Amino acid sequence: MIQFGDVTLDLSDPLTQAALLGGVLAVLLFVLLIMAVRRAGAAARLGAPLAQQIVALGQRVQTLSDGQQQLSGGLTHVSDAQAQSQAQVLHLMESRLAEVTARMGESLQGSSMRTARSLGDLQQRLETIDRAQANIEKLSGNVLSLQDILSNKQTRGAFGEIQLKDIVSKAMPADSFTWQATLSNGKRADCLIHLPYPPGPIVIDSKFPLEAYEALRNANTAWEQNEAVKAMRIAVKAHIRAISEKYILQGETADGALMFLPSEAVYAELHANFPDLVRDGFAARVWIVSPTTCMATLNTLRAVLKDSRMREQAGAIRKELGLLYGDVERLQTRVGNLDRHFAQASKDLGEIRISAERAGNRARRLESFDFDDLSPDASPPQASDIRPPVKVIRSDS
Repeated sequence: MIQFGDVTLDLSDPLTQAALLGGVLAVLLFVLLIMAVRRAGAAARLGAPLAQQIVALGQRVQTLSDGQQQLSGGLTHVSDAQAQSQAQVLHLMESRLAEVTARMGESLQGSSMRTARSLGDLQQRLETIDRAQANIEKLSGNVLSLQDILSNKQTRGAFGEIQLKDIVSKAMPADSFTWQATLSNGKRADCLIHLPYPPGPIVIDSKFPLEAYEALRNANTAWEQNEAVKAMRIAVKAHIRAISEKYILQGETADGALMFLPSEAVYAELHANFPDLVRDGFAARVWIVSPTTCMATLNTLRAVLKDSRMREQAGAIRKELGLLYGDVERLQTRVGNLDRHFAQASKDLGEIRISAERAGNRARRLESFDFDDLSPDASPPQASDIRPPVKVIRSDS
């Protein structure tokens, strides 16, 4: 029990306990209210910055939202630009790829065409080489045949005659030479050129000192060289002497003859290393010629023959010129006669025109009865004014 003055409180009494409990609760509520008020003030003081921060945070959130929208628009623009760039790059790559493909196709086509042409050219060259090889084989066979021909004196002589015949037939007219012509001494020349006097017919005889030339070319020692030189001198001198004695006839042939060598090598060897043999030929009036110099000599002879034939035809030409002069004189005479006839006819036509004009004027005056205009001294034409018709005399002489 608790004694408060006159009041005694019994703690065991339920009412007292309830009252005490209610008082304690009231005190607690009051204390809590005070604490809540204090806390509310403190919370109000603390909430103002927080509200400001919340507002600032809202503004930032709005700014972030605006930035996010701008960023979204920029990302959309960037995405569109990237897609457009990708499309352009793809289109450009496709164009470049098509161009490269076309160029590669053209290059491959050109390469294939060039390769085909090269193969064709190679084939043609191979065919040319094959033909050349065949020609070489044929030529080698011909060379062997030529060696067989030249190894025999008779066939070698025929070879020189054939070559001489080819040259003469090309250089001279067909009627200016004779093959195998027989002279008055019974000797037969390979070719006789018919030239007028002077100089007269000239003989061309083919000679070929092949053995002596081959011995000279194949000489290896000084002794062989000397022997070959002697053989060459003997052979050529014998040919010169034979031609001089057989084919130079006084009053029948020219005062000289030609010795034809069918080899340029033998001709060059003589003029290079045997000038004494050439001088011997000049002394014997036997001129040594090769195929080339023979053609030049024959061209000179053809000019001489042409000049001779022109002189032979000079009389006929002079006669024809005389006849032509007579024809020209007769033509001039007849042209003069014809000119006189034309002059007379022109004069007669002028007088006829004058008479026609006068007759026309008189007819017009008579038609209009204009007799006053007639001249008093007009008189009819006299018989002397009337000309007889002109008779054209032709001369056929």
